[in-house]
Formats: sequence, structure tokens, C-alpha cells
Amino acid sequence: MPPPATPRKRPRQERSQETYEAIVEAAAQLFERDGYTRTTTNRITERAGVSIGSLYQYFPNKDALLYAVGEQHVRHLQAELADVAAELRQDLASLPACVHTLVRVLAELHLARPRMHRLLYDQAPRPTEAAAQLREVQRRIAAEVEFHLRRLGVGGSDPDLTAILLVQEVEAQLHGALLDPPPGHTIEGVRQAVEVLCLKALAP
Repeated sequence: MPPPATPRKRPRQERSQETYEAIVEAAAQLFERDGYTRTTTNRITERAGVSIGSLYQYFPNKDALLYAVGEQHVRHLQAELADVAAELRQDLASLPACVHTLVRVLAELHLARPRMHRLLYDQAPRPTEAAAQLREVQRRIAAEVEFHLRRLGVGGSDPDLTAILLVQEVEAQLHGALLDPPPGHTIEGVRQAVEVLCLKALAP
């Protein structure tokens, strides 16, 4: 049996897949609007338009739903970043343009549902496979960053290490100051500051 913090099973038929996705999206919306504690499985089923039996067919508890929301977030993140990577490789943009685009897109993904993002980062269950998914996303971003560092001749003598360190640094900054700006600072100001720090770190 799967651990209690993950879905019981995955849908195989198209109709079951639609039900599963409706439940996950309803949970995401309510977690974002009302918070994890105030959201109940009954309210999730009402919003999704399904029976409580359908929910428990796939999810043993709210932690499993939160895990599924995290999976949905990772898939969305991968799709968005793949589109951006393709555009950057086609445009062969300058270093400031590359940094601006990547930081902007990552910031937008964090800010689309800020309360949900904070919940996923602070509270979502992290089984081994979930942690592996997040590491893979980070590696993919770093690989794209390394491509452009080499193309532009920056990043020092070890651009692959520079790329992963830069990605991890930006992730930490976005999870921290972007979602919770220091007093006297705005979200946009934080985003611009992240760009400046990246460019300074990559200066020849």
C-alpha cells in the first residue's frame, strides 16, 4: 500500500482522469483561498462537483491531496520553463535579457498562487519521489542556464557549477524575500534586486 501522504491510485481512463484533475484543482483553489486547515474534503468535493466516495477513491487524506497539488505544480513549472527555454535558445538573447526573462518567469510562477506556493514549500509532504522531481526540475533549469553561460562566455572556469549555484540562490531568494518582501520594499523591487545580484555574480 502507498504511504498515507500520497494518492491511493492513479486514474487510467479518461473520465477517471478528469475526475482526478477536478479534485486536485478544487483542492488547490481552496488551499489558496482558505488555507490548509480550514479546507475540508467535503468542501473540496462540493467545489469539484464529485462525491466524497470519488475523492477517497484516490486520496486517503488532505496530505495526499496536497501532495497531488504539488505534483500538478511541478508539471506546470516544467511546461512553462520548457517554453521559455525554447524561446531563449531561438533568440540567443544577451546576458541581461536572459537573466531578466528567467527571473521574471520564475517570479511569476511563484506569485501566481503565493499562498499555495508557500504552503507547498513549507508544509507539503516530501516523499523520496517528490524530492527527486523537484531536484530534476532544478537540474533542468541549471542545464539551460549553463548553456547560455557557455554561449556568452561567462560563469567562470566551471559554468556547470556556477549554473546550479545560481539557480539554487535565485530559488531561495524567490521563496523568501519575493513572497514576503522586507519592510519598505515591494515585490517588483525584490525581483529587480535578484536580477542585479545575478548580473553582478556573472560579471567578467
